[in-house]
Amino acid sequence: QVQLVESGGGLVQAGGSLRLSCAASGGTFSSYVMGWFRQAPGKEREFVAAISWSGSSARYAGSLKGRFTISRDNAKNTVYLQMSSLKPEDTAVYYCAADSVRAVSSRPSEYDYWGQGTQVTVSS
Repeated sequence: QVQLVESGGGLVQAGGSLRLSCAASGGTFSSYVMGWFRQAPGKEREFVAAISWSGSSARYAGSLKGRFTISRDNAKNTVYLQMSSLKPEDTAVYYCAADSVRAVSSRPSEYDYWGQGTQVTVSS
């Protein structure tokens, strides 16, 4: 059983940056594909980014590529999401997730473990 704990969310002005972290425990972190998703009020959970177990491959939602960067540190059992040029529409609860199948997927249904989420609010 993998436990995931997100941190780093908060309130930021439009144009600002935040770095989210997700610390994993209870499993072999380096064997999991890790993903970030987000959910805004009244909307479905949407894919943000995912990274392969080795960190050599990453995938992004098309609208976010260039502003968001996913990375991981397997020695620290942590995955990061660097967010820049933030917009009010980026406001959401951000979740990290772990996928044991080793496919860098954008589908929430393919992820086995989820964190509780961290709130990101971008003011205009």
